[in-house]
Amino acid sequence: MAEIQTKVILVGLGGATCSGKTTLAKHLRNILPNSVIVHQDVVAQPEELLPMKHGYQDWDAPDGAIDYPRLSKFLKHVKDTGCIPDDHRSHDHLNKHTDLPIEAECQRRLAENFRVIQDQVKESDHINIVWGLVDGFLLYWNQEVMEQLDMRFLLRLPLKTLEGRRRARQVYITATQFNEEGNEWVDPPDYWETIVLPAYLDAHREIFEGGDVENGGLTDKVEGLVLLEPEKEDKEMSMTDIVERCCQELYQLVRAEQVGS
Repeated sequence: MAEIQTKVILVGLGGATCSGKTTLAKHLRNILPNSVIVHQDVVAQPEELLPMKHGYQDWDAPDGAIDYPRLSKFLKHVKDTGCIPDDHRSHDHLNKHTDLPIEAECQRRLAENFRVIQDQVKESDHINIVWGLVDGFLLYWNQEVMEQLDMRFLLRLPLKTLEGRRRARQVYITATQFNEEGNEWVDPPDYWETIVLPAYLDAHREIFEGGDVENGGLTDKVEGLVLLEPEKEDKEMSMTDIVERCCQELYQLVRAEQVGS
């Protein structure tokens, strides 16, 4: 009997802070067999090493907030071994998230579809598929990190929506060198317009035509990027719709792997 090999598929779930990345990741984890969420904050720079801007620690700077070599090494380890490193620690579970459920029938149907096809792949190709759902607000800045991802999704919402959600959330648990449980961070009153918004625009400008982060079409900077726009005029998507779309793409990815093997 042939030995079962593990194949890790890394799925990028990118977007601005408060865009719904983590909620989407949790829904996909409940659907995809053998799936685990990897939060980008596991390699966030500790607050002691963050750049300062306008007198504030800049948690959002695309060139300073994330330790990209460490993230790339982390993702390569996951891909090579099928395992999350023992020192993996995220503070995301301590942060407040809005509950956006999906239709129960949809979840059951999609979970069964993936159970069946992954069982088929295991039986016919002797491959056990493991999903790594990589959730991060700066996933598409560093080329080496992007190249580790097998599928790439990006959530885009209107800036006004993002601002409202950020101001409502306000409190975050952050990385620190000296406290494994993290520290509590509360946004100063002008943190959105001074730090968060400029950093988001800077990080995503090259992804969109004309640098129009809010309305522009995609450039070719991020290969195969799938854009998800829950609040696009005349084409609004519920969380159920978003999950369905992602699962369509992921199912086709598995089918392509199956045909190509």
